[in-house]
Order: sequence, then C-alpha cells, then structure tokens
Amino acid sequence: MHIRFGLVTLLSLFISIVSVPASARSFPTEAFSGQLSGQSSGIPSWLKAHIGEGEGQIAPVVLQRARALYLRKVGEGVVHNPCYFAMDATRPHGSSNGGQDHRFYIICESQRSFRAVSSGHGGGRTLKGMADFRNGRRCAKHFSNASGSKLTAGGVYVTDEARSSFKGYYRVASGRRAALVRPFVPFEGEGETANAEQRAIGGHAAVLIKDACLLRDPGNPYANSAGYVPLGKLVDYSGGRSSGCTSWSPPDANEIVEITENDPTTLYIYPAAADIEAVAETVVAGRSLSRAGLYWNASCLKEIGAPKFWPKEQLEPVLARYKRKHPSGPRASLPLCAGQ
Repeated sequence: MHIRFGLVTLLSLFISIVSVPASARSFPTEAFSGQLSGQSSGIPSWLKAHIGEGEGQIAPVVLQRARALYLRKVGEGVVHNPCYFAMDATRPHGSSNGGQDHRFYIICESQRSFRAVSSGHGGGRTLKGMADFRNGRRCAKHFSNASGSKLTAGGVYVTDEARSSFKGYYRVASGRRAALVRPFVPFEGEGETANAEQRAIGGHAAVLIKDACLLRDPGNPYANSAGYVPLGKLVDYSGGRSSGCTSWSPPDANEIVEITENDPTTLYIYPAAADIEAVAETVVAGRSLSRAGLYWNASCLKEIGAPKFWPKEQLEPVLARYKRKHPSGPRASLPLCAGQ
C-alpha cells in the first residue's frame, strides 16, 4: 500500500527529526544560482577544506563531478534546490572499530554547509553455478546497472518526489504499537543509470519489519481486505547492505527527505563504469592508480583486489536464465499472531 509523503512524522516514534536550517531552504534561487555561476571555474575556498581521503572528507574527483552535475542541472532549470548530494561507493561502509564510515555527502553551498553521513551499498547476489557478484558488508567490489542484480550503479541521478509505503507495525514502550511508514526518494538517471526507474532505484531509511505475523484489526486504515495488518520486529540495518538502493540511517534519511521534498536535486555516485574498468585494468597491470590519474579508496582496494562492473547487457541474460532454472514458488502467507 502506498500513500503520498506529507509529514516526516510518518516515520512514527522510531525516527527523530533532523532537518537543514530553514534559511537553507528559503534562500532565493536567483541569488544562489548567480553565486554558483561565479564559482563554476573553481571550488569555493571553504569547501576545499573538506577535500581529502580522510574520515568525513570527500575525494576531489567525487566533489568535482557532483558539483559539475549540480551546476549543469541548475543551468538547465531542472534543479533549484540549494543543496546537492554525492556518494563515494569506493569507501568502506564499516570502520575497523565496528562503526560506520561516512561516504554520502550533503552539500549546501549557500550556507557553507558540508556534512558526511553513512550509506549502504548494493549487496549483490550469488547465482549458484552461474555467477557470483555478492558484495561484503564493508567494501563493494561489484557494481551493475542490471535489473535484479541488487547492485549499486554509479553515475548521474536527479531526485524525484518522495513517496511512502506502509511496512507494518512494531511494538514500542508499554506494549503499544507504532506504524512504520517508510519514505522512498526515487532517483531518475541518465546514460548508464537511465534505467533507474525500471530498477526501482532510490534512497530510503535502512529500517524494515521482520518476523511478522498477521494481527486482526479490521478498523485499521492499513488493514488488508481481510482486516489484518502485519506486526513484527523493527530492524535497523544501517550498518548493512541494500538491494541496490541507497540506504541511510533513519535520522539521516529524515533530513534527506526534508531537503528533497517538492524540490529535486542532484546526486552523483562514484564510481561510474568507466572508472571501475580503468581501475581494474590498472590494478591487474600492477601500475599505480595515482600515476594513472585514477582514484579508489586504498583501504577497500586492498580488501577487494580489483573492482568489477557487470553491464546490464551481460548480466541480465544470466539473471533471466537463472530465474528460468529456479522459478519462485508461491509466496508464503504470514502466520496469524498468537492468541487470535
């Protein structure tokens, strides 16, 4: 069941609201566009302080491409939002101390605001006897724009209007129930990411309902035709992988939804297919990435060996063959909750 996203409070008691300053969202578009036009030949000095490969910093190539995309879309009249996004999927998702590294960037130049947050990458799949493109939790080795691959595809995106879907109920303090209504920000791509809509690619909070049963509640607006709603455990998988979408912690997702509500903006995800192929060739040849003018996070590169891009033209036929050999059975219905 889908409903239009209105208030961020639809995420119920579980998610606290974190939003950008009101002044950032009310900044006059004309003035902001003019300010950026004067900076198009170079990155502003305050933003340069955030460039680097350390924790909370953004690699030069990632910022340059994200900013160039944003300026292009502003110039085309597609985007008027004072903020834009970038993601570096070559960086680790998890740190050595068990925490989460920050590799998704929220940049609002009119406010001189730069923030790095955590974000999951596509987990991929293992097709027994046919192909293995499953990613680990910490670093991504495999990337693809193939439908059904559950992998991240780098490149150009523009956000669309958020929509929300009811995922089920979970128990909170004193045994009360709360609804998880999760906003989803669709991404529209171009070029290699042009099939983002067909792949249902976007961004959302890394939360879901697990181990659900069906609770009889015929008066509930979310109830199915038989009068039941799912009730289960709320799971936060912010430290895990996604099915190809960009996933954020609930508070960060709240902020991003607020920024993009009725105001599209750009997202550039690094690496694109050409970057992956160039890095892989350079690694196999034993040459230095820096000398070749290429970038990949050193820690993850050491862990994965060499990255691989699976183009949809190559992988989708494999996925189709696997599906024919392993057809899905009928979807099992949820059990009734105990005591009913």
